[in-house]
Amino acid sequence: MANDVEHEKRALRAELRERRQLLSESQRDSLAAAITVRLDELVDSLGARSISCFLSTTTEPGTREFVRAAVRRGIRVLLPVTRADGLLDWAVATEDDEIAEGLFGLPEPTGEVLGPIAVNDVDLMIIPAAAVDRGGMRMGWGRGYFDKTIGSMEKCPPVYAVIYDSEVLDLLPREVHDQPVTGVVTPTQTLLLSPTRR
Repeated sequence: MANDVEHEKRALRAELRERRQLLSESQRDSLAAAITVRLDELVDSLGARSISCFLSTTTEPGTREFVRAAVRRGIRVLLPVTRADGLLDWAVATEDDEIAEGLFGLPEPTGEVLGPIAVNDVDLMIIPAAAVDRGGMRMGWGRGYFDKTIGSMEKCPPVYAVIYDSEVLDLLPREVHDQPVTGVVTPTQTLLLSPTRR
């Protein structure tokens, strides 16, 4: 049974990855601008002063301009740094952040690295996803970093996944370790999906 779920997830990830790769650079830019507006609104509505976010890859919904603008506004932004043991370290974003290639070719900050528990102090987590279903179940890209992080937090803040509109699905295949999210941010909407996440 678990193998069937894994197989289903793998096939769905491949389809979603292919769809993202078909977007033109100008489409990506305009979608990223819309996402920046939505994320700013979310931060303001929650009164968040300290958040975690991620540096988007070229095919992910763009978060980099949002991160730069949040730092300029005086918001503390923690960015993930992947570790070989499956945990995430964190670094505080700065305006002139240099970006290096981390594990798996992911963009990562080069500043001072804080340990995994640094994220326990944020008011809001903004995380990547391949898709999220209407019940709040998130499907990542298969490495489990964010599932482990969210699952290990004693007092988890609201968690929002950033995805494209077509990646909000009715139902996703689910495994025991998968963690739900509070909601999603897309270029056209912010959806609250699971208000009592934990």
